[in-house]
Order: sequence, then C-alpha cells, then structure tokens
Amino acid sequence: MKICVTSEGNDLDSKVDQRFGRAKYFIFYDDETALFETISNKNVDGTGGVGVQSAQLVAEKQAKTVLTGKVGPNASKALESAGIDVVLYVEGSVKEALTSFLNGKINSRKGPNAKEKSGLNN
Repeated sequence: MKICVTSEGNDLDSKVDQRFGRAKYFIFYDDETALFETISNKNVDGTGGVGVQSAQLVAEKQAKTVLTGKVGPNASKALESAGIDVVLYVEGSVKEALTSFLNGKINSRKGPNAKEKSGLNN
C-alpha cells in the first residue's frame, strides 16, 4: 500500500507538515518495498484550488492513505471521492507518523478539520 505523508522537508526525518494542500513536500511511502519518493509541492504558493490540485497529485500517485495535520473541505471531498483515507492531527516526524500508522496506533478520520483557504495564513 502506498501512503502519502505531508512533510516540511524531503526525507523521513522531516516534520509532518500540518497543511495538506500547501504542504512543502509529499512523501510517498510503499509499505511493501519500504521505499519512498519525495515530491516538492508545486501548489504551495498557488492562489486557489491548491487542496484539490494536491489531492489530484496524491490520487495520480495511487496513494491509499494520507497522513497530515489538517485538510480543508474541498481537499477532503476530492480525497474522499478518490477513495483515499485521511489521517488527521498527525504530528512528529514522517518516520514516526508512518510507524504509528503501520502499527495501528492512529486511524483515519472523516471530514475536513480546517476552514477553506486556511493554509494561506500558515
């Protein structure tokens, strides 16, 4: 299964970025191979629609789960319609988040937990 983690940096020791749509990086981890790929988020400085665009990127990469801090309503709908589970309120390093998730210590939660365009101010 491929898992996407929002990240402030480009490696597993980086902190989880609390913003989904405007995360600096997306780290895609494959739990079957233990390999990861880091993608710089081109939407980070966008003026609108970045949550949906970021959700489309995650769907194109065939991730089944997203680990992040917050997600807005439009991104939440886009992720849900793509069949992608979202785990919210995730903190710590990317490595810690992945370990907790894979060990069943954190679970997906439905719905947005941030207002529309809230990532602009962070």
